[in-house]
Amino acid sequence: MAPDPLSSPPHAFPAGMPPLATPGQRFAARLIDIVVLGVIWTVALIATGALQYTMDHPGEQHIGKVTLALIITMALYFGYEGVMLARSGQTLGKRALRIRVAMLSDGDVPAGQGWVRAAVYVLPGMLIPLLVGTVFWLVNSASLLWDKPFQRCLHDKAARTVVVSAAH
Repeated sequence: MAPDPLSSPPHAFPAGMPPLATPGQRFAARLIDIVVLGVIWTVALIATGALQYTMDHPGEQHIGKVTLALIITMALYFGYEGVMLARSGQTLGKRALRIRVAMLSDGDVPAGQGWVRAAVYVLPGMLIPLLVGTVFWLVNSASLLWDKPFQRCLHDKAARTVVVSAAH
C-alpha cells in the first residue's frame, strides 16, 4: 500500500507516478471538453424550446426554459465527467491530449473520487446566472498555476487527484 501523500513530506510524489501534465495540456484538454459542454447546452436549449422562444421573440429569453436547459446541461455534463473520470481518468479532451487524472496517493484511476472531482468542477456551474459559477470556474481553473508542487485545481484537491501524462 502506497503511503498517504498527505502524511508524507510536502513535496513527496509517489514512486512510479508519471510526470505531471503541463498547464497547457490541461487547458487544451478543457477546451475540447468545453466543446462537449457546448453541444450538450445547444441540445438542451433545443429540447426545452428555449432556443425557439428566442428565435420567435428576438431580444427576449424565457427564463424558465433557459433555467431548465441549464439544469439539464449541468446534470448531463456532470454525468459525462463523472463516468469518464471514474472509468479511465480521461475525458475526451484528456484522451486527445494524452493526459489523465490519477489518485495522488498511488497513481490509480480515481474511480469514486472521479465523481467527487466532477461534482466540485461542474455543479458550481448551476450558479452561472448569478456569475458565481463563472467566477468559481475561473479561480478553480487558474489555481493550478500557483499550487505547488502538484499543480492541482480546487476540484483536484477535493478529490485528492493530480493530472499526469498518460503517454507512459
